[in-house]
Amino acid sequence: MPAEERLRQVGAVVADPEASPRDLLDALTALRQLREELAAWEPELISAARARGVSWAALAPALGVASRQAAERRYLRLNPSASGEVTGEGRVRAQRDRRAGDRAVATWARENSGSLRRLAGQVSAADGLDSESAGRVERALGDNDASALLSPLAAANPHLEAGHERLAAEVAAVTEHTDRLRRDAIGSRRPPTG
Repeated sequence: MPAEERLRQVGAVVADPEASPRDLLDALTALRQLREELAAWEPELISAARARGVSWAALAPALGVASRQAAERRYLRLNPSASGEVTGEGRVRAQRDRRAGDRAVATWARENSGSLRRLAGQVSAADGLDSESAGRVERALGDNDASALLSPLAAANPHLEAGHERLAAEVAAVTEHTDRLRRDAIGSRRPPTG
């Protein structure tokens, strides 16, 4: 039964003081189905709004919450996890952990921008590097954010190993260091256990 029809059915039963027990049960069933359908639409609408540039602050009043943080938290609780978190709170925590890791890496990349750009310049000029990898590194070199270099460098590394061992080792060290920064940032957010 279409949503509009279920809504009309519920409204008619609510307005009917003589509704039978069966009508009331049917209306409650229809209401539950409507609630499930609406609940499924909410994260889709939020995703569409975010994809079109709507800020969390603008979404908050539409969602009936007081802040941008509450709007994002609601979305994360409703949205299924792509990374395996079972609960809504787990999704919120995982998103915050990812952001903490990203901030730690971005800060390190800014502080080490010169070294990263030097390394990226050497990698993009390395003989034998496939043109796609070299192009990604070169494009990232043009970005103001030095952390944009990290992913292209890591992707180029397997192509460097034969004939450019020193460069490959430097890129691997940077990748290992940024992975450690992410883990440490997440670890510092978690309360100690024991």
